[in-house]
Amino acid sequence: MEKFSFKKQLENLVRNPENHSYLLAVSGGADSIVMASLFRGLGLTFQIAHINYKLRGEDSDLDQETVQDFCEKNHIRFHLYEVSEKDKKPENSIQLWAREIRYRFFREIQEQENLEFLVTAHHLNDQLETFIINLSKASGINGLSGIPANKNTMLRPLLNFSKKEIYEYAEKNRIDFREDISNKKSDYLRNKIRNEIIPKLLETNEHFLENFKKSSSYLNQTRDFVEKQIGEIENQLTVFNAEHTILSKEKLGRESAFVQFEILKKYGFDRKEEIPKIFTAENGSSFFSKDYQLMISRDELIFISKKQKQETKDEILLIENFDFSKSQMNISLENTIENIDGINNSFEWDFDAAKLQFPLRLRKQQDGDGFYPAGFSGKKKVSKFFRDEKLSILVRQKTWILTDRENSILGIIPFRQDRRFMATKHTEKVLTIT
Repeated sequence: MEKFSFKKQLENLVRNPENHSYLLAVSGGADSIVMASLFRGLGLTFQIAHINYKLRGEDSDLDQETVQDFCEKNHIRFHLYEVSEKDKKPENSIQLWAREIRYRFFREIQEQENLEFLVTAHHLNDQLETFIINLSKASGINGLSGIPANKNTMLRPLLNFSKKEIYEYAEKNRIDFREDISNKKSDYLRNKIRNEIIPKLLETNEHFLENFKKSSSYLNQTRDFVEKQIGEIENQLTVFNAEHTILSKEKLGRESAFVQFEILKKYGFDRKEEIPKIFTAENGSSFFSKDYQLMISRDELIFISKKQKQETKDEILLIENFDFSKSQMNISLENTIENIDGINNSFEWDFDAAKLQFPLRLRKQQDGDGFYPAGFSGKKKVSKFFRDEKLSILVRQKTWILTDRENSILGIIPFRQDRRFMATKHTEKVLTIT
């Protein structure tokens, strides 16, 4: 391992690395201190962040001191987060808790200091550990491909270098670092794999780690190829819509279980036992993942982003009151609500203002909604009206319902007015809505 080979790896991750800025996550161990030394040797623009978890008493403080000394000696901006009682250390899941703390802190510093990339010191041995862990979880090709070298502005330029190479570089260049003695304990799965399993694997073949690196590269290439192919298949299944992703349910249903899983998991539907239910669900059914609502609409799968849905208003105040000093008032909805594609959006409704309870509002459909549609006798549920009109689920979601103070429905825009509130030849005060 040399400065030149490290620079080459960095250039594989980001073009012209000297033109960018970095935040280095440095623990004080050989991996991260060597990485920081290499960044310094290349004259790159970077700052350093360190977390003191207060888990190992004096050892934790000495780790912090090592990193601080390195930064002071080399005039590098240093950022420290010291864990305290407010961080509420759990009795279990310490590793997950620590991960959440450090990445939250790192991203905050990145944003405050306007640093483009977060850089961590994961190396080839870490990659092998992750491979074995994911192999035990049946995580598929993505898991077996291991830790990504470049993802979401996070760089890992040491992934092709072994722990042995890093130690040798530190010794050759007289770089001071601290060993984390907790890594010698096999109390966590990763430590058990590191201390007990990997040494035995390395004994089987002197080129084991190098061969693993090649295999990992092949797996990454395979994963990239599969992702490209899956993307092309998804494009063939996609029904054009400017707002939502809509896939042909019938076409996707003809694909293999593997293709179905790979496409659906992009939207958070990654429970294999649930996927067959999506293809047998009744029209109008919904499934939910963390970020998406999946709606079944006849032969279509409609993916609606929850974030986008939250940003959409569910209610609009239309008019506070009627000016009864006038005989006529007009309200246009042209700039209030969006037109629905594929629907004749023009309408003109005349209401008897004396029959209305103000204010009037626009809202979306609610369970149990019913009204008295003009041109029909009796009452009709809004849900049945939608079915009878053969309106798609997307159109139903975009449809606004006009209501009064008592939540009585005055009309379903732009389809049908409620006959109870219509103006007649005897009406004296008319409210016209278009």
